[in-house]
Amino acid sequence: MKTLQHAWQRARRRRAAITLLLGLPWALAATALALRLSGFDIACVVATVSLLACAAFATARARQLGRQWLQRQLDGSGTSEDSADLLFADATTLNPLQQRQRVHVLATLERAMPELRPRWPHLAVMLCWIGGLAVALLPFGWPRSNPDPAAVHSATTGSTASAGPLQLQSSRLRIDAPAYTGQATLTQSTLDAKVAADSQLSWSLRFDRAPAKAWLQFHDGRRLPLSEHDGQWQAQDVARTPVLYRVVSEPALAETRLHRLDVVADRAPSVRVLEPSASLVLGTPGQRQWALRFEASDDYGVAAQATLSITTTQGSGENITFVKRSVTLAGSGEATARRFAHTLDLAALGAQPGNDVIAQLEVRDNHAPTPQTGRSSSVILRLPSAEVALGAELEGRIKKTLPAYFRSQRQIIIDAEALIRQRRTLAAEDFVKRSDAIGVDQRILRLRYGQFLGEESEGAPKPPPTSDLPTSDTPAADDHDHDDDHDHGAEAGAHDEHGHDHGGKASNADTPPVFGSATDVLSEYGHTHDHAEAATLLDPQTRATLKAALDQMWSAEGELRQGRPEQALPFAYKALGFIKQVQQAERIYLARVGPELPPIDEGRRLGGDRAGLASRELPLAARTPPDPAIVEAWQRLGDDTGAPDLDALATWQHRNAAYLPDALDLAAAIEQLRIEPGCHDCRQRLRAQLWRALQRPLPQVMRRSAADAMGQRYLDALEAQP
Repeated sequence: MKTLQHAWQRARRRRAAITLLLGLPWALAATALALRLSGFDIACVVATVSLLACAAFATARARQLGRQWLQRQLDGSGTSEDSADLLFADATTLNPLQQRQRVHVLATLERAMPELRPRWPHLAVMLCWIGGLAVALLPFGWPRSNPDPAAVHSATTGSTASAGPLQLQSSRLRIDAPAYTGQATLTQSTLDAKVAADSQLSWSLRFDRAPAKAWLQFHDGRRLPLSEHDGQWQAQDVARTPVLYRVVSEPALAETRLHRLDVVADRAPSVRVLEPSASLVLGTPGQRQWALRFEASDDYGVAAQATLSITTTQGSGENITFVKRSVTLAGSGEATARRFAHTLDLAALGAQPGNDVIAQLEVRDNHAPTPQTGRSSSVILRLPSAEVALGAELEGRIKKTLPAYFRSQRQIIIDAEALIRQRRTLAAEDFVKRSDAIGVDQRILRLRYGQFLGEESEGAPKPPPTSDLPTSDTPAADDHDHDDDHDHGAEAGAHDEHGHDHGGKASNADTPPVFGSATDVLSEYGHTHDHAEAATLLDPQTRATLKAALDQMWSAEGELRQGRPEQALPFAYKALGFIKQVQQAERIYLARVGPELPPIDEGRRLGGDRAGLASRELPLAARTPPDPAIVEAWQRLGDDTGAPDLDALATWQHRNAAYLPDALDLAAAIEQLRIEPGCHDCRQRLRAQLWRALQRPLPQVMRRSAADAMGQRYLDALEAQP
C-alpha cells in the first residue's frame, strides 16, 4: 500500500509542476507590463498576486487527482483486475473472497506498479515560455514618447498647464549601511527612514510625466539635484546628520510633504566590571593572585582583543614610584557583548605588602575608519603592610573575647539549659567550670544593667573595718550567699543605691588633705560618676523593676557560680521577665558625651585681625532672557491674523539646534507652515513647539488660600487678644 501512496503523490506533484511551468511566464509578462506602465510599486503588487494565483491554481489542479482518478487509472492499466475499489474499502467489511482478491491486487502492484504520473507537455511549456517572454520584453522595446525631458517641456509648454499638477507615481529609497554595522542593504518605498551614520542613501523616483527638473530640498537650505535615467529620477547622498527634506520639481508637485531622516550615531563601547564587585579591594596577607572579569558592550560590535592596563605603586609617602604594564586579552561571547577575564600573578608583578595594584580595561569597537575606545573604571587591590596585618590579627584576637560581653539574659538561659542536658556526658569538675563561666557572664550582664541605677564596677579596694563589728562593707552584711573570691560584697544589701563605699580611702590615710583644694575635698568627702546621673532619667517604677531584675540576676549568679544551674534557672527567667518590662518603659537612658571642640587659639582672640575674611553671600547669576523675536513669533502665531517670519525662525532653529529638546520637530513645524500658510493646525503645532523651546519661568511662592469662615473667626480671635 505504501508503494501505491508514493506513486499517487508523485503524480500529484507532477501535475502541480506542469501547471506552474505553464503559468509562470504569463505572471512574468504581467509584471513587466505593470512595471512599464505603472511603476515599481504596482509591479510588485502584480508580481505578488500573479505568483499567488499560480500557486493556488497548481494546488487545485493537483487535488483533482483524487481517489476516483486513481481507481480509473489502475483499472484502465489492467493491473488491478477491475478491483481497485477494494484497495480503499474497509477490510473488516469485506467477505473472505474480497479480502483474498485485495491481497492479490496489492501483491501485483508491489511487483509492477503502473506509471501514474502525467507526461510532460514539452511543446505546450515551450510555447508558453516563448509567448510570455515576448510579452514581457515587448514593453521595454516600445519607443519613448518623450526621450528628452527638456525638449518635451519646451514643446509642450501649453499642454503641461492643461494636464494638471505633477504627480509622484512611485518612490524607492535604498539604504547601504556601513560595513562595520553588519546590516544588510535595505530597499523601501517610503522616504522616511532611520539609518546608521555614514550610510549611503540612493533615491529613485518616478513621476507621471517627466518634469523639467527635480531636486530634494533639505530644511537647512541644501539642495540635492535629481538626475533622470530611463524614466527614473535618481540621487545619492551620505547620511551624516538628521534632516528634513521634501521632493520639489518644476512644474510643482500636486502634493508636497516633509520626510524625516533620522541618523543614529555609533556609540562608543561601554565596559562594566564584573569582578571584583567593589572598586577598592583590601587584600589578604599572603595573597598571590587577583581575578578580574569585565564585560564590554557596543551597539554594533566590540573588537575581539582588549588591552588591560596594570599599574603597581611601590613605596610610601613622597617616595612612591609607579610601574605600568599592559596585557592583551582575548574576549569571548557575542560581538555586541564580549567578556574578558584575566588572573593577575602578584608575585610576577612585583607587588609587595603595602603596595597598590590598579587595573583598567580598554576596548575598541569596529567603527571604521577610526575605532572608538571605551575604558572601564579603575579597580584597586590594596595589599596590607606588615603593621596593618599585625593590627588586624590582634583585632581578630580581641574580637574573639568580645561576644562574652554582649551576652543577653536569654542567651544565659539557653546556655544553662544546654549545660543541664549535657550533665551526664561531662565530668563533675568540667560541669562546675562551665557553670562558673556562665555565672561570670551573668555577673557581667548584671553590672551592665546596674549602670542604669548608678552602680559602679566591682573590684575597687575596700577600706579595712574600724572595729570587729560587721560594717556595710563586710560580707556579713550581705543578705546573699556567694563566693568572696569574686568580690560580691560591693553589691551587698547594706550598700547604698550606687553600690560602692563612701568612706575614706585607706591609701590616703597618712596624707593630710590640702586646705582649700577642691579635688582633695571631693576625694575626701565625696565621689563623682556619670552613670549616677543617668539613674535620675528613669521613673521610680522602672527603677524598681530594674532593681528587681538585678536582684534575680544576683541570685542566678550565685547558683551558677556554685555549680547549680537547675536552681539558677528560676531566678534567670524572672530576671528576663523584669528586663522585658524595663524595655517597654517610657523613659530612656542617653549616655552623656562631651563635645569635642577644637582647641582655641588664644593668640587670635579679640585681636581684630580680619585678614582672610570675606562675604559669604552667594552671587546672583543673571538669567538669560528669552529671545524677543521668538516670543514675538509665538504671540503672532496665537493671533490668526499675524504672520511670523519663518526664515528668521528657521535661522534661529538651525543656530540653537543643539539646545532644543527636539530640533527636527520644530523644523518640521516651520516647513509645514511654509508649505501651507493658511493651515490653522500647522500654526498651532508650530506655536506648541516654540513654547517647548522657550525657557521656563522660575517657580514662585504659592499664594496662601483665603481662610474659610471658621478659620477667619480663629484669626480674629487671635488678633483680639491683648
